[in-house]
Amino acid sequence: MTQVTVVGGGLAGLVAARHLAADGADVELLERRESVGGRVRSREIDGYTLDRGFQVLFTGYPAAQRELDYRALDLQYFTPGATLAWPGSRSVLADPRRDPASLTETLFNANVTFGDMISLLGLWRELANEDESEVFAGEDESIDEFLRDRGFSNRFVERFFAPFYGGITLDRTLATSAAVFRYTFRMLAGGSIAVPAAGMGAIADQLAAAAREEGVDITLDSEVEAIEGKRNGATVELAGESREADAVVVAADPKRASELTDVASIPTDAHGCVTQYLSLPTHQRLDTGKKLLLNAGGTEPNHVAPLSAVAPDYSPAGRELLSATFLGEQERSDEELAERTREALAAWYPERRFDDLELLATDRIPFAQFAQPPGFYRDLPSTDASDGEVYLAGDYTNWSSIQGALESGRTAARAVLDE
Repeated sequence: MTQVTVVGGGLAGLVAARHLAADGADVELLERRESVGGRVRSREIDGYTLDRGFQVLFTGYPAAQRELDYRALDLQYFTPGATLAWPGSRSVLADPRRDPASLTETLFNANVTFGDMISLLGLWRELANEDESEVFAGEDESIDEFLRDRGFSNRFVERFFAPFYGGITLDRTLATSAAVFRYTFRMLAGGSIAVPAAGMGAIADQLAAAAREEGVDITLDSEVEAIEGKRNGATVELAGESREADAVVVAADPKRASELTDVASIPTDAHGCVTQYLSLPTHQRLDTGKKLLLNAGGTEPNHVAPLSAVAPDYSPAGRELLSATFLGEQERSDEELAERTREALAAWYPERRFDDLELLATDRIPFAQFAQPPGFYRDLPSTDASDGEVYLAGDYTNWSSIQGALESGRTAARAVLDE
């Protein structure tokens, strides 16, 4: 029986382990933390479910549809569209094809010209039939260049696309690869944005349970110190112990994977963010419903998500849970950032007071995504870029997303089995 060690219990590692075991391999997964999930984790604090930074699932992702049981996750859906907020004003922008009730508000939104509407229709038609292999190939440009080439107005780009895609790519300047925009825009046009009722960590928990059912041995709190690939196998070094395997799949985070494999093309430049979780009494809930609140008139915070309005189990009875996300690494204190959110909400809702806004927790995530400038995908490592029987699994072999992570796990398992 083929013996495979998977290093790293994030989404990629869990998927790789499950597919390998399902095909008859003897699989051990080693995870250095006390829980699986990598960047996709959740925790409970005083009755609140707090994800590791603001994260959502694009239900249109093909790999997610293949690997996950959506029904068992009990997905809770955001309403398509967003509320654009700036001092003294808020307006709704939505896809009237999927949210007919928003048609009037969207048509009369001062941030959207008739030309923008025509450009949006053209964009839907242009991207409707692209698949992943077509998107992440060939020439590329920035999101900003892509949008302006298609005639979108400066106001629409700055007030909608900048904060919305700032939340997706953690790059409000829209300097990220247009390939990322093209792929995610098509996912948004044909699918939904959701979170599991029990938090994003439920995705990792479901994958771990499926891996164990296939016979994968998952060991937590197990730090791998070194890996040596050989012609007919590999050696894994742990504290005071060496283990031999027929193959090793490295599914650690990009920086750790680079250290363990010496593959220079693993991307280690990162975009970071800070997400704060805040609470309000239920009677003070925001009027954005299940739509994201985008900062169209500034940059701090980039967006606010009404999490418990979307997923009621995220908060205890009588309280509302919000998340506010700041782009980049922040030197300011937790309290200073929370005050900035309080000031922004007060400016967006001048008829309201936010004295009861309570800071629950702050997640500072210096490596939330690897940088994805135009053409980045041409330089990413292949699954078999390492020496010997050592394989890579992680979104950094694909693109920075849940889709990229899930797909990479399946690709790595297939590569091992083919060998």
